[in-house]
Amino acid sequence: MVNPVEMFMEGGFFMIPILFCLVIAMAIAFERMFFIIFRANINSTAFMAQVQKLIMANNIDRAIKLCNAEPHAALPRVVKAGLTRANRKPEEISNAVDEATLEVGPKLNKRTGYLAMLANVATLLGLLGTIFGLVAAFKAVAVASADQKQAMLAAGISVAMYTTAGGLMAAIPTLVLHSLIVARTNKVLDDVDQYGLKTVNLLTARREGTLKEAAQA
Repeated sequence: MVNPVEMFMEGGFFMIPILFCLVIAMAIAFERMFFIIFRANINSTAFMAQVQKLIMANNIDRAIKLCNAEPHAALPRVVKAGLTRANRKPEEISNAVDEATLEVGPKLNKRTGYLAMLANVATLLGLLGTIFGLVAAFKAVAVASADQKQAMLAAGISVAMYTTAGGLMAAIPTLVLHSLIVARTNKVLDDVDQYGLKTVNLLTARREGTLKEAAQA
C-alpha cells in the first residue's frame, strides 16, 4: 500500500498543483451538493399538491405564503412568480414563470462546470509530471555516472508514476461528484419546468372558470 505522504513527497513539483485542484474541486462539490440537496431541493409532488388545493380554493395569498416558507428552493420561487400575477392575463403569468425559471437555472448550475475543468487539469498535470519524470530518467541513463545512474533512474520513474497516479486520484472522484451534482440539478430543473407549466395552466383555468377540469387533467 502506497503511503500518500510518501507519494506526495516523491512525486515532485507537479503534485502541488494536483493537490490544489483536488482541494478546490472538493470544496466546490460539497458546497454545490449542500445547496442543491438541502436548500434548492424540495418534495415537489407534495408541495405542488398543496399549491393546487389552495388555488382551487381561490386562496392565492395562502399559496404565496407557502412559497415564502421555502425562500431558497427553486420550485417555490418559480411558482410564486406565477401566483403573484394570478389576476393578470395568461401571457403575463406565463412570462413571469418563464422569467423565474431562467433566473433559477444559473443559480443551480453555478460553479458546477468548474468540476469537469479541474478533473481535466488534474489529469493533464499528472501527464505533464509523467513526461518530466521520464525525461529525468532518460537523462540519468545518458549522462549520470554509474554509481548515480540507478538512484536517478529510480527517482525519475517515481516522479512519472506518482504524478500519473496523483492526477487520476484527483480526477476520478471529481468526475463522479460532477456527474452526481449534474443529475440532481437536472432533476430539480425538470420539476421546475413541469410544475411551473402546471401552475400556469391552473391559474389560466382559474381565470377562465375551468379550474376543476384543469386540475383533473
